Amino acid sequence: QVQLVESGGGLVQPGGSLRLSCAASGSIFSINAVGWYRQAPGKQRELVAAITSGGTTNYADSVKGRFTISRDNTKTTVYLQMNSLKPEDTAVYYCNADLTQKGLPWAFDYWGQGTQVTVSS
Repeated sequence: QVQLVESGGGLVQPGGSLRLSCAASGSIFSINAVGWYRQAPGKQRELVAAITSGGTTNYADSVKGRFTISRDNTKTTVYLQMNSLKPEDTAVYYCNADLTQKGLPWAFDYWGQGTQVTVSS
């Protein structure tokens, strides 16, 4: 059993900052990559940022220079530092992990439950 739990969302004024956390737990053998996605009302879910097991990161053009993805030393918690937030960043943010469970020969995609981020004055 694997769980991804997000936290850190909330209401923030334009120009403010938030830090989201995604904690993976359970019977995990290896984590290949973790991504943060977001979905605004009426829009498709989009990739915001991702980090691979080797530490390579990539970002959507809309958040480059404002958001930073990182992880802790255990590599089971991934963070999304969001600075200079804009109203258009308002969405439900989801954590996604491509990981291999112990005892299984292949990787699966796992999703967290999502956390709401609202940027408004």
